Amino acid sequence: MKFIRILILPALIALFAPSVLSAPAFSGKQLAAWLKRFPKADTDGDGKLSMAEAEAFRREMTGDRKPNAQRGQQGAPREFEINSGWEESSFPEHAVSYLSAEKIRELYARQVGEQKAVVSYPKPTDGALRIVATGHSFMAPGFKTMPLICAAAGISQPLYTHTGGGMTGSARYKWEEENGIFQFDGKPKPKLLASIANAEWDAMMWGPYFQDRPEFYACWIEFCLKYHPGMKFFLSDAWPQLYQLGEVPASEDYFTEAVFDRMGSERTAGYKQLVTTLREKHPDRVFIMPTSDAMVLAAKHFLRGDLPGVQGIHRIIGKKERSLWRDHLGHLGPGFEWLEGYVFYATVYGRSPELIQGKIPELERSDFPGPELDRIFRRIAWQAVVNNPMSGVLDRNADGVRD
Repeated sequence: MKFIRILILPALIALFAPSVLSAPAFSGKQLAAWLKRFPKADTDGDGKLSMAEAEAFRREMTGDRKPNAQRGQQGAPREFEINSGWEESSFPEHAVSYLSAEKIRELYARQVGEQKAVVSYPKPTDGALRIVATGHSFMAPGFKTMPLICAAAGISQPLYTHTGGGMTGSARYKWEEENGIFQFDGKPKPKLLASIANAEWDAMMWGPYFQDRPEFYACWIEFCLKYHPGMKFFLSDAWPQLYQLGEVPASEDYFTEAVFDRMGSERTAGYKQLVTTLREKHPDRVFIMPTSDAMVLAAKHFLRGDLPGVQGIHRIIGKKERSLWRDHLGHLGPGFEWLEGYVFYATVYGRSPELIQGKIPELERSDFPGPELDRIFRRIAWQAVVNNPMSGVLDRNADGVRD
């Protein structure tokens, strides 16, 4: 990967300098040319390169973790303007979500073709939940591994996502984009709305983002329940990030169990309140997938020497490749995509990953995380889930199955 970055870095500098976010809007022709050269920049897979995707890709490949709009801030933007329309009692009348199911399907079919307009799955016979989801790069590891984990558990996991990088994968951003409102005024892309309205679904998942509000999720909940009254909803609460410390520590010696407890508590407090607010109107429907708790537990295991093969806490600080976190943004280090996937599985299905008897070929073909660390990940995931009161999973008799 490092070699590839060296090869394309001059091209990136030439193409994206000055930075997309600080320059005037580029033409569709320019963005199309960049997409042809750098197809991986199209994080939502829609075949088009947006300004936000171009900037996110530039920062990733050049190692510039500070968006031009926030040069004094590391990582993703944490403060930004939110359209005042979110404070109104209703969305603009042309919002796609106000259309009939058939009209939404027709609208999206004109963009992608009739065959792709609606994704649907037959009713599962193996206990699977049909899931739609929004998310960003913090969710991507779990989206990748959860279906593989489910397969080992005898479940074929239907999962249909509309994702993006950073803010562009947030629930708020995707609602605006799908509805063609606010920053996407008159330019709707109802990828999930078309399928939610015209096919059967059992659950929805989201990744969190800075400045989140209950209304960013309530709109999705209400739209889903309009068509599927039995749906449930799952929100990941992410995990501790370096920005919480103010300054990057000079050494990993800074980290103690107390430090991780504090960072974890800070991360989860806001989402506990958010979900509590949503539950006031929709009791027993909205749950937290406690990835933050799982990563805090993993960090404590490392401090005690109980994560075999893991070399450090944070690659930015300790320079170790096999660390829990790998960059300023807070992306997970190698192997930890399995821990996230286990948390998703355990929360959604209410079963301990430790009970899974089937093999996961992708794990068996790799020398890392390895069987011992994998067993620890499964145990940590279940511990995080059953000990978080917002997960909806209780296991009083400790049999590894939701009571």
